Amino acid sequence: MSDLERYYRILELEPGATLEEVNQAYKDLVFVWHPDRIPKDNLRLQQKAQDKLKAINEAREKLRSLKTKPQTTHQTTHQTTQQTTYQTTYQTTHYSPSPQQEKPSQPTQKPPKQNSDLSGKDYSRANLSNKDLSGRNLSYANLSGANLSDSFMHKVNLRGADLSEANLFRANLLLADLREANLRAANLIGADLSGADLRGADLTGARIRSGERLLVKLVGTNLAGAIMPDGSIYQ
Repeated sequence: MSDLERYYRILELEPGATLEEVNQAYKDLVFVWHPDRIPKDNLRLQQKAQDKLKAINEAREKLRSLKTKPQTTHQTTHQTTQQTTYQTTYQTTHYSPSPQQEKPSQPTQKPPKQNSDLSGKDYSRANLSNKDLSGRNLSYANLSGANLSDSFMHKVNLRGADLSEANLFRANLLLADLREANLRAANLIGADLSGADLRGADLTGARIRSGERLLVKLVGTNLAGAIMPDGSIYQ
C-alpha cells in the first residue's frame, strides 16, 4: 500500500476523494477521537486517541498539501481523465480562478496565491465558517462576533486579535499564535488549541465546558499568564 492510499484509509475515504471530503472526514474523526470524550482513567484509550489524532492530522495535512499544489511528477504518473476532471472542478469551485486558469494546457493553472497578511483587518461579525485561514497573519485583526466555526487556522497568527464573542466551535487552531488575544465570551467548544500559544490571552467568560466536562483540546497549549474563563490567572 502506498503512503497516499494509507492517508485516504486513515481518513476512511476512497482514493481520489475531494478536498471538501478530506476536510469533513478530518472534522468527524477528530470529534470522535477527541481525548476529552474518553475517561481520563482509561490510559489505554487515552493513548489510542492520541495516536489516532496524530495519524489523522498527518493524513489531512499530506492530502491537503497534495491537493493544493500544482501538478507534480506523482500526479503526472498517476493522472487519468477522471483526475484531470477533478482538478479542474476543484480549482473552479474552491478558488474561483479565471476561465484561462481552468484550461489544463495553461501554465498558470494554479490559482493566484491569497494574501496572507490580513493584520489589523476588520472582520467583525463576518461569516468565516469553514474557511481555511491556515498560516495567515491576522494579528490585531477585529474578529469580534465573527463566525469561525469549523474553520482551519493551523499556525495562524492571531496575536492581539479581538475574538470577543466569536464562534470558534470545532475550529482547528493547532499551533496558533494567540498571545494577548481577546477571547472574552468566545465559544471554544470543540476547538483544537493543541500547541497554541495563549500567553496573556483573555478568556474571561469563554465557553470551554459542558457542565464539568472540558470540551476544548489543550494538549501542549501555553497558557502562562492567561486569564481563564472564571477570571483566574493561569500560573
